[in-house]
Amino acid sequence: MKSVHLVICDLFLPTDIAAEVCADLRLPALEKMLARGASTGSDPSTKPLVMSAVEGSARTGEGGSLEALLCVMFGVPCQPDVPIAPISASFDGLDEGCWIRADPAHLRLQRDQLVLLPDVEVSTDEAKQLCAALNKYFAGQDMEFYAPHSRRWYVRMDQLPDIETVPLSQAAGRNVRGLLPGGSEATHWHQLFNEAQMLLFAHPVNEAREARGELPINSLWFWGSGCSLAAPLLKVYDSASSDDVLSGMFASAANIPFAGWSERWCVGEGSGKQLLVWTGLRSAFRQGDLSAWRDALQDFETGYAQPLWQALRAGKISQLQIDILGGSRVQHIKLDRADAWAFWRRSKPLAICSMV
Repeated sequence: MKSVHLVICDLFLPTDIAAEVCADLRLPALEKMLARGASTGSDPSTKPLVMSAVEGSARTGEGGSLEALLCVMFGVPCQPDVPIAPISASFDGLDEGCWIRADPAHLRLQRDQLVLLPDVEVSTDEAKQLCAALNKYFAGQDMEFYAPHSRRWYVRMDQLPDIETVPLSQAAGRNVRGLLPGGSEATHWHQLFNEAQMLLFAHPVNEAREARGELPINSLWFWGSGCSLAAPLLKVYDSASSDDVLSGMFASAANIPFAGWSERWCVGEGSGKQLLVWTGLRSAFRQGDLSAWRDALQDFETGYAQPLWQALRAGKISQLQIDILGGSRVQHIKLDRADAWAFWRRSKPLAICSMV
């Protein structure tokens, strides 16, 4: 019989806005899932990482990171860093080696803060020009820049640096002070961060971008360092689906069939374990568009929460595991068919769940 592992990002809002934003939201299926399953949570003040199975990687920002959670689920060691770079480098067609992501970004000065804005549109030609300039400047320093994708840049090194980094998803929209690499080589990487900024700031590509009214690529975000794995990833799922490219990278590395996110979940045929990773709330939350956040969640209730709940109650899936990332904690919930019929476990509005 089929079982489903569902990961939801940014469901729990900060307590000071949860009541207002979640007011009048009708989410009966999702609220029943939250109420009736066996639930455990983690507090970042006592447990810095996503899962209790992983220790020692504390630089993941508030709450848990999807990057670390995927590493746990697919059996990728996360010490000292969360090694996303070699997995994504392979997905992007780069050779094996020691890699760190060096993604293009815009740093915006807001009062006394430097706020990181990722996902800036960059053309293939601009990426090539900027990487060529970076390679010329850092020649002889065991750093070679690559841009196989306009938004995913990499540095290849002979040896893995002793640093711990914050994933780009956790640094996005935040003040970068305090989020730069830690570890014994932190000072060196802070210097590289500053030197790259100065080089990019003065590059003709950015002068042309500013003249067109576009955000300049004035910074890189170094994160996810690691060397290519000697063994393949654990194949713990029979299929995977997500609106997030990183989940597709892990599925590819584990040789698991992967599909993009559809408008509605259906139970399908056959058995096995299905992974569903949904990040549809993340963009709206980061941009402060709480109306769009509500709309996305309402669509999820109709397209996913309700059919999953109905399939669980009907016995068409044997177990539903839910991991909720966001707010100040991570919540893990497991439900079986008996839980789905436990009507005495009263549902609570999402706003109250966010505050628990």
